[in-house]
Amino acid sequence: MDLVLRGALVVDGTGGPSYRADVALDGGRLAEIHTEGSPGPRPTAARTVDADGLALAPGFIDMHAHSDLALLRDPDHSAKAAQGVTLEVLGQDGLSYAPVDDRTLAEVRRSIAGWNGDGSDIDFDWRTVGGYLDRLDRNFGGQGIAVNAAYLIPQGTVRMYALGWEDRPATDAELTRMRELVDQGMREGAVGMSSGLTYTPGMYADDAELTELCRVVAHHGGYYCPHHRSYGAGALEAYAEMVRLTRRAGCALHLAHATMNFGVNRGRAPDLLALLDEALAGGSDISLDTYPYTPGCTTLVAMLPSWASEGGPESVLARLGEPSSAEKIRHHLEVRGSDGCHGVPIAWDTIEISGVGAPHLAAYVGRTVAESAALRGEEPWVTARRLLSEDRLGTTILQHVGHEENVRQIMRHPAHTGGSDGILQGDKPHPRAYGTFPQYLGRYARELGILSLEECVAHLTSRPAARLRLADRGLVREGYRADLVLFDPETVAAGSTFEEPRTLPVGIPHVLIDGRFVIEDGKRTSVLAGRAIRGAGAAGAGAGAI
Repeated sequence: MDLVLRGALVVDGTGGPSYRADVALDGGRLAEIHTEGSPGPRPTAARTVDADGLALAPGFIDMHAHSDLALLRDPDHSAKAAQGVTLEVLGQDGLSYAPVDDRTLAEVRRSIAGWNGDGSDIDFDWRTVGGYLDRLDRNFGGQGIAVNAAYLIPQGTVRMYALGWEDRPATDAELTRMRELVDQGMREGAVGMSSGLTYTPGMYADDAELTELCRVVAHHGGYYCPHHRSYGAGALEAYAEMVRLTRRAGCALHLAHATMNFGVNRGRAPDLLALLDEALAGGSDISLDTYPYTPGCTTLVAMLPSWASEGGPESVLARLGEPSSAEKIRHHLEVRGSDGCHGVPIAWDTIEISGVGAPHLAAYVGRTVAESAALRGEEPWVTARRLLSEDRLGTTILQHVGHEENVRQIMRHPAHTGGSDGILQGDKPHPRAYGTFPQYLGRYARELGILSLEECVAHLTSRPAARLRLADRGLVREGYRADLVLFDPETVAAGSTFEEPRTLPVGIPHVLIDGRFVIEDGKRTSVLAGRAIRGAGAAGAGAGAI
């Protein structure tokens, strides 16, 4: 054997009772689990780690990550590795970097610079989903990446590729082209498709268009992961729309960062859960992810009404610079409630600036738009318009619109999984990027008892592995891949806070990927054991003409 983890408290990912055992690893897999008191000799190996007092769990799976470029630029990537994350799902919210042509790549880089940076430090030597996954594997001189990564085809990028930024139904030819792009991406290894239905241009797609694309995804055994059309006014109907759409398409559904936000949804988590339970009882295949915090995080430009973004980023800037168009945008934001702000009139005292691209705007970071406006003696829209224009739409925000009781109730649901939605850019990012998984284990399991330790681990491991159709990950079981995390259940906690968001967690001394230590004795090693995890469609499942 290569390694024995001696005397660990095994929390195996099933949700069943934990137990003590020696766990032996060999060749990157779990070779033997010798439970305490069982007959026969205890396993031995070239190296033994004393795991007494530590829980051993499968590596955590981040079902909603924004590390699409971070994995390419940062070999350390402790933001995720130190949390015990061994697999991230990228390509979220309908916007990412494959499939693209040269025009689309330039536009998508611009439109999500607030999420991932402008990419000026990245060699974009791919254009297809397969090319991106191959790039992950051969990154850093062929060593790979910090943690494993799976990819969702971004529907907004696909629409951008096929018909640009126009707010109109797709023609038959354009829909055929989108179906071809999704089909190709699934064949090349994507695990499903994402949408950002409050982000342009993806939000311009109607249900019929989305249904057709979901049928392609379903053909390859993938799932649809929508950021749906509203998390505020009309949130429940927006969830119901996704349930109906995927039922028609015969496609599995995974609801991204599923919550009920804004004042109109305080206390309404039971309504959402009843909707999901009814759909599950009717045969729908549904899962969801959440992060264990109340504020959300996105870009400031995402708050604008969708019509303001038609034509792409340069058109947005032109409208902001023209007084009558800017006033129309303000009216939609502050009075009507724009679709970008989920149909709710914007409250500027809930919009905290978390990051800017332009250095001269750094003083805004950490303050709400309302606070900055008061300091300048101007109306909040004047401040917001200045930020959008001078930062070239690159400003990121925290949006303080969540409700703790909703967060707690949703995370208890059996279909729930964990997702950080972690944006790593900005001077003051959301602490969820560095703290989601220890926050679940420490605050919500140990301190609050919202979930038992065993239940919590199952939410973070086997349930997402099942959604991703991974046959040998997500459980501590003989023959499975040795993607593992050792943590102290009595001390594990998120170190990140809203004041110090890049602080690493405590109580997670060891993390292994493929049987190799990426975190050892609490420190990041130089190991790059992560690889692209390709979906079932790439292995031939669902092969055939669309």
